[in-house]
Amino acid sequence: MRTAEYWDAAIAFINFNCGRQKTDSDKIDIQPIGNGLINHTYIVSCNSLSSFILQQINKNVFKKPGDVQENYFKIWQFAEYESKDLQLPSPYFYEKEKMLFKDRNENYWRAFRYIPDSVTLNIPQKAQQAKAAAKAFAKFTAAFADFNTELLKIIIPDFHNLSFRYEEMEEAEKGDLYERIQKAQPLLQELKKREHYRHFYDIITSSHEFPVRVMHHDAKIANVLFSKTTGRVICPVDFDTVMPGYYFSDLGDMIRSMAGNADENYLHFEKIQIRKSYYDAIVSGYLSIMEKQLTDSEKKYIHYAGLIMIYMQAIRFITDFMRGGIYYKTEYKGQNFDRALNQLTLLKRLEELLKNAYGLKT
Repeated sequence: MRTAEYWDAAIAFINFNCGRQKTDSDKIDIQPIGNGLINHTYIVSCNSLSSFILQQINKNVFKKPGDVQENYFKIWQFAEYESKDLQLPSPYFYEKEKMLFKDRNENYWRAFRYIPDSVTLNIPQKAQQAKAAAKAFAKFTAAFADFNTELLKIIIPDFHNLSFRYEEMEEAEKGDLYERIQKAQPLLQELKKREHYRHFYDIITSSHEFPVRVMHHDAKIANVLFSKTTGRVICPVDFDTVMPGYYFSDLGDMIRSMAGNADENYLHFEKIQIRKSYYDAIVSGYLSIMEKQLTDSEKKYIHYAGLIMIYMQAIRFITDFMRGGIYYKTEYKGQNFDRALNQLTLLKRLEELLKNAYGLKT
């Protein structure tokens, strides 16, 4: 249907990349792809141009879409000329030096080369897939070892700032949704007992032993392209949150999203477990690429990565619950409380594993 929101954007990219105006003989097909909750993504097929990815940037989440695209172009350009091991989808232009198309409703669109024979996974089916994803994100960070992180814009301020998230939780506890705050009290006490994770974060961010690196900040297996034919990794994708960050972010998020046996919406809390084989696969896969780049302190505290990220996510869920559910989309009343309890349970299971398997005092 030509009145669809994506039509003008698709035509703009097609015309420029074909070097001419679209004609009636051009057959165009636009289909939604993926199941992302933030941006709307489509695959565009045209008989006069190779298929490409068209994506609308969610301006409610990303307040400065231009910064998102500028960051991507900088890392793509660096990878294109400086890295032999990292393949990133090429960005498309719709005019000379213009990559971000604004439609009549002031929505922002961008386009990328479509990588054929590719597929994404929502969850790893086996530990080896988790290891492959970990290596993919490690290769991403490793490729930018010589990149000046100051060139990147901060897309979401304080995104993985644990001190900031802890302070948000404390402020939410002073709110006026008294029934929710009262219900949250036992869970809050468990989180406050672990405030030493926040103090550890403060040490990380004030020490030169924990350098700022180029981090993906959304390191989950759904953001990795695998080959349909070989099953091997092609490249990571979805670079909207690429920003300067610290060692724990990507590794910790992979542990949070892949090492457990259930996702954050799972309600049978007593059955939640950390699968040691998956945990070991993720950590070993990441270190197989990054070990030579990590500092001694980063390697010494490598097992804190998962603890920090799971702890932070539990805080974010309970904070949103006490605020009345203003950030995370929910399907029923109290879902954010359940998600927080889920993540607290996952955190406890990881603490147990690290104590028993690695002798780590948490």
